[in-house]
Amino acid sequence: MSEAAARRLSDDLLRPLLETSWRFWLLVLFLGSIVATGLGTWFFQMYNGFGVTGINMPIYWAFYVTNFVFWIGISHAGTLISAILRLVNAGWRRPVTRCAEVITVFALMIGAMFPIIHLGRPWLFFWLIPYPSERGIWPNFRSPLVWDFFAITTYLTGSVLFLLLPMIPDFALVRDRTAGLRSRIYGVLALGWQGTPKQWHRLESAMQIMAIAIIPVAVSVHTIVSFDFSMAPVPMWHSAIFGPYFVAGAIFSGIAALILAMAALRKFLHLEADLHPVHFLNLGKLLLMMSLLWAYFTFNERLTVWYGNATAERETLLVTQRGSFAPLFWTMVACNFVVPFVILSLRKLRTVSGCVIASATVIVGMWLERFLIIVPSLGHKYLPYTWGHYRPRPVEIIITISTFAAMMLLYVLFSKLVPIISIWELKIGEHSVADATPIEAAAQPLLRAQP
Repeated sequence: MSEAAARRLSDDLLRPLLETSWRFWLLVLFLGSIVATGLGTWFFQMYNGFGVTGINMPIYWAFYVTNFVFWIGISHAGTLISAILRLVNAGWRRPVTRCAEVITVFALMIGAMFPIIHLGRPWLFFWLIPYPSERGIWPNFRSPLVWDFFAITTYLTGSVLFLLLPMIPDFALVRDRTAGLRSRIYGVLALGWQGTPKQWHRLESAMQIMAIAIIPVAVSVHTIVSFDFSMAPVPMWHSAIFGPYFVAGAIFSGIAALILAMAALRKFLHLEADLHPVHFLNLGKLLLMMSLLWAYFTFNERLTVWYGNATAERETLLVTQRGSFAPLFWTMVACNFVVPFVILSLRKLRTVSGCVIASATVIVGMWLERFLIIVPSLGHKYLPYTWGHYRPRPVEIIITISTFAAMMLLYVLFSKLVPIISIWELKIGEHSVADATPIEAAAQPLLRAQP
């Protein structure tokens, strides 16, 4: 890559930061209004109590816990996928990694809010935090909620570090391309980056360490989330398969979310020159593999329930597959297996549009899967006289919709403040010495912080 080509690449990827159109402000206003509506609805719920929701005995977990599990699963799109691709040195990952890592951070932030939204007195949320109070009362460390706190906090901290480390050279690039207050702000974020061989070597070492450390953390997080269910004596929950089942589902929905985010960025930021069809082709193959794995786990779960033939579990299985929840169950199967398998198994259909369609159905199907894990089991426990029904109320629906708008709003604002594709990594990938050592690579003029 010549210096002219490198400058052209920098100009293309910095354009969204340096140029702002009315469409951007219109989109921010639209998404912000939905988020504000959701916040207002939450305050309405706090003022009037949980009676405004559809949550009732015996179904105390419904939309809010469904959204909690769903967003924690979406968070596996970024850090886990990015870390694995970095460790195996997949060259095609370079334009994808930051798009994915951002999803992790924002999805974790949104998902972590739902235990607080689900509290009757959310101003006492700090009781979820294990701290030595003056009353000498500690939280129950046998509670999965305490495990969730430790797991999510650790994962969020590691994911933020994993996101910020490769952003440092790009902060320096923006610092040198801007002036005034903006240049000073990016100068602080760049941490004095000058692109010296010593700095490059330390950056590469830190990224390698974080990539190795974040993988077991990411796997443990959704395993611990599955413990919220599998530790409870509830029909179809008390299962040893829930750990790998939840992790596979999380990666499955995460890949789908990443494909949708990349397609939106490619379309609206005109990044066709950087996000190529091969990226969607490779991610589509991963999505197909996870779809088959999800189908195996789903069949396995229902096979053991059918074979065990316990009364309560059999009733829960029947109401899910042939009763009132049957339309949702078969819609879930179609969205998570039938549509992705038909589209992604055929190379002619595995295009950018085909991958987007398959990913959109997977997002819908995985949300339905979380819902069907929670509500039918709680509504059909061991004693028939305790059975109940659940119907979502407008409050829950509005708050759920607002979280999707919040995710899109955060993503739009991030793409306005930070290059959504790692510029320096893309230059390394295009350069003829991409396989050089960090010190050799740092000596190349294309990799310096200067534009």
